[in-house]
Amino acid sequence: MNERFQLIEETAKQFKETSQEHDENVTFPFENFEALKRIGYPQLSVPAEYGGGGISLHELMKHQEIIAKYDGATALSIGWHMGIIMDIGEKKAWDEGKYKKVVADVIENGALINNLATEPATGSPTRGGRPETTARRDGDEWVLNGRKTFATLSPILKYAVVSASIEGSDEVGNFVVDSALKGVHVDETWNSVAMRASGSHDFIMKDVRVQEEDLVSFRTPGKKAPAGWLLHIPACYLGIARAAQDSALEFATTYSPNSIKGTISELPNVQEKLGRIEMLLMESEHFLYSVARQWDESNEEERSSMGSELGAVKTSIVNKAVEAVDLAMRIVGAKSLSADNEMQRYYRNVRAGLHNPPMDDMVIIGLAKSSIGRVESTKKEKQEI
Repeated sequence: MNERFQLIEETAKQFKETSQEHDENVTFPFENFEALKRIGYPQLSVPAEYGGGGISLHELMKHQEIIAKYDGATALSIGWHMGIIMDIGEKKAWDEGKYKKVVADVIENGALINNLATEPATGSPTRGGRPETTARRDGDEWVLNGRKTFATLSPILKYAVVSASIEGSDEVGNFVVDSALKGVHVDETWNSVAMRASGSHDFIMKDVRVQEEDLVSFRTPGKKAPAGWLLHIPACYLGIARAAQDSALEFATTYSPNSIKGTISELPNVQEKLGRIEMLLMESEHFLYSVARQWDESNEEERSSMGSELGAVKTSIVNKAVEAVDLAMRIVGAKSLSADNEMQRYYRNVRAGLHNPPMDDMVIIGLAKSSIGRVESTKKEKQEI
């Protein structure tokens, strides 16, 4: 395992060399993903029973944090693939034959997958809006039409799992769409100030025909099962915050204005900020990896009750990461706002986490309801005694 961590770190270090260029030009870092494919990274999260690496959630989060430290956009992008392919295999959510075909492509060719659910009219899929993308049955095939936004990985995506409203019913299905199919088009619309190199363009389908087996699942209304793999989101932003911390430390221990003796790292106000950053990231690290380990060690029933914890991890760590990067910029000062300084990229990228699922308000309200439920349950127990 130590060799694997070392290999991934050595590979990811290369990403930092071109991260500023891709950010400035809003270009996709194809070379980063080719490097990850060369070391077999995309197949590491495929369960061992299907021939993959079968790594734990805990280990996956470590790898994702390492990659994010060198390039946040690459880490967030590959994280979707890594988590989704792990989740489907563990939950056996698809027909096994279809899953085997997809993971064989992942293992042999480094094929990448992502879920595409967001649309201009519906907003975040976590809010429950019905997709405007439609699926119409035509004999033994389905015909898909629609546009998905925030299609991260779209320049290199092999398989898109798209949600679509099934015509003539109230059902919403999830369909696997091979990006090579006729009628699939990527509209290069992505021009966000954050995660600029993630290739999160629009994925367009015009009369795209898929097979019966490509309808892999239906969206069930109501409460969703907890998804441990979504911890790749806070892992990414923790990695970005660590990068900002390193940058601030390098600056503080080398910058020596002529108004003081020594470096600014010896000043109490700078040390106070550095200490606060370390505490924020220390708390985040313990929270993330303790919950990831708990997920790995839990059975299916125990995992079903971890929704509040998983949401709390994301909300807590992302907000702490935003605060840590802000503190790091205060240490560096106005120089951190220079377009040539990596710190301004960390600042923009880390804020993207605020808009990744689950949303803060939903998490906080959910935690409130859980705490209220505990009190009501205790009262009920006392009344029954």
